[in-house]
Amino acid sequence: MSQRTRIAVNGYGVIGKRVADTVGIQSDMELVGVSDVAADYRIKTAVTLGIPVYASDAQTAAGMRAAGIPAAGALEELLDTVDIVVDCTPSGVGAENLDLYRKHGVKAIFQGGEKHELTGHSFVAHTNYATALGRDSTRVVSCNTTATVRTLTALKDAGLLAKARGVLIRRATDPWESDHSGIMNTIVPEGRIPSHQGPDAQSVDPELDVITMAAKGSHTQNHMHYWTVQLTRTADREEVLEALRATPRIALVRRADGIVALNSTVELMRDLGRPRGDMYEVALWEDILTVEGLELFYTYTVDNQAVVIPENIDAIRALAGTTTDAIESTRRTDESLGIRQDFLSAPERIDEATPRTDRQ
Repeated sequence: MSQRTRIAVNGYGVIGKRVADTVGIQSDMELVGVSDVAADYRIKTAVTLGIPVYASDAQTAAGMRAAGIPAAGALEELLDTVDIVVDCTPSGVGAENLDLYRKHGVKAIFQGGEKHELTGHSFVAHTNYATALGRDSTRVVSCNTTATVRTLTALKDAGLLAKARGVLIRRATDPWESDHSGIMNTIVPEGRIPSHQGPDAQSVDPELDVITMAAKGSHTQNHMHYWTVQLTRTADREEVLEALRATPRIALVRRADGIVALNSTVELMRDLGRPRGDMYEVALWEDILTVEGLELFYTYTVDNQAVVIPENIDAIRALAGTTTDAIESTRRTDESLGIRQDFLSAPERIDEATPRTDRQ
């Protein structure tokens, strides 16, 4: 591979457009183009931003051109010019694309809507970066699973985690779809326990003893998690907080600062000037976290549109093998995105984070 890894993004939706933007600001990557089946405002926005646009096939390309979109060609042509494709297509579509990527000799990163079995490897950067090095494909797990793995492995790395039981209140739909999908004035429990996030977290770290329950709420901004954790030993509150602070992409927030609900973090990200108001960190309430004997209780919120974006960037480096050290990749990604451990303090150095590189 060349010094700059050449990247295609297939699917320019909620995740795809964010991955494309973030690839574009990495000094070791080149965004060659994006591909999609649509010809709506999202793709026209990509053209406005100067991103080369490709269509899923020749017929779709003709439709794009008829809509005034200068399609550079079809997806297969794009694949012939890149090293890695980040598949951000809707759930289930990615699995259908795997053979196409293999045909063109392109490494592939999939999203959490696909099954673990598609690639045989599920990815969260600080947990199992080393096992993704040089692979032909991996799967970045879902937003909820990413957050689950970040917080639980923080406790595990500190020798504190025995088992965890979580309740997830999920947003009903993505904000851009709130005009035509989702639920109103109700809450819908998932039909089975465990919900899929617990087993999904175990696809990244099989040693986690975790069970999750979930419900879908009538809101479109962020998810919220509540965790009850059995500790391996007696620990005070500050030791738990230090374990969380030592883990990349977890930021502590406080009700005392007026951050009292999901909308508070959304507004805070806008005030901080984040692109699209995105929050890449898990925002965990420091002043709610409680330790009672061998039990730990905490809650946090997850930006479903943004939390997996840094993981996709690290997955690119791991598959390409251009950065073999997890700490270095995490540092570079986090610096480029302005990722913080505390949103309301002066920017801190992030090179003290200690991702694990020994996961097998």
